[in-house]
This record gives sequence, C-alpha cells and structure tokens, in this order.
Amino acid sequence: QVQPVESGGGLVQAGGSLRLSCAASGRTFSSYAMGWFRQAPGKEREFVAAISWRGADTYYADSLKGRFTISRDNAKSTAYLQMNSLKPEDTAVYYCAARNYRATTAASEYPYWGQGTQVTVSS
Repeated sequence: QVQPVESGGGLVQAGGSLRLSCAASGRTFSSYAMGWFRQAPGKEREFVAAISWRGADTYYADSLKGRFTISRDNAKSTAYLQMNSLKPEDTAVYYCAARNYRATTAASEYPYWGQGTQVTVSS
C-alpha cells in the first residue's frame, strides 16, 4: 500500500510556473503508476497526467500537452508535476494518485489518493 502526499501548490500569476511534488510512503513506490488529477470549483475531477512505474511511459490530457510535464524519482519515492505557462483556468485542487500495474487516465482506477494541494493562478 502507498499513501501519496502532495505539496508545492500556491498562488502564482498567469504565465508563471509551479512544480508539484507527490511523496509516497511505502517501500514499493517503484511498483506503482502515478497520476495527477485536478478539480476546479463546481467541476468534476479531471485527468491531468500519468506516468508508468518505471517512468518510461507518460500520458497527458490533450489540452495540457506542452505545458505540463510529469516525472518521477523512484529513489526518492516522489512524483512531480511541472506546470509552465499557467493560466487562470488551471486554478484547481491538484491530486496525486497511485495504482498498481499500468498507468491509466481514469480516476476511478486509482485506489490511493492524496488530500490535494491548491493551485491558484491570478490573471
């Protein structure tokens, strides 16, 4: 079992960057695929990015390709989400999630979730 804990959120101006971190407890972090999701007020949770257990495969929401980058460091049991050229519409609570086996884009397939970190982008 793994417990994700997000950090790195905050307030940033439009056009700025943030890097979110997801530290996961447990000795088997490297066997888990990791995903990032976000939920804006009044909206459903949506897929942002996912990465396979070795980091060889990455997946992105089409609308975010080119601005967001997911990565992981298994030696540190941490996954990252680098967010560049941020826009006000990126404002949301960002969640990190973990699952065994391959990475997927469906939130329902991730059993382990962090509590989220708030990202606010001002115009």
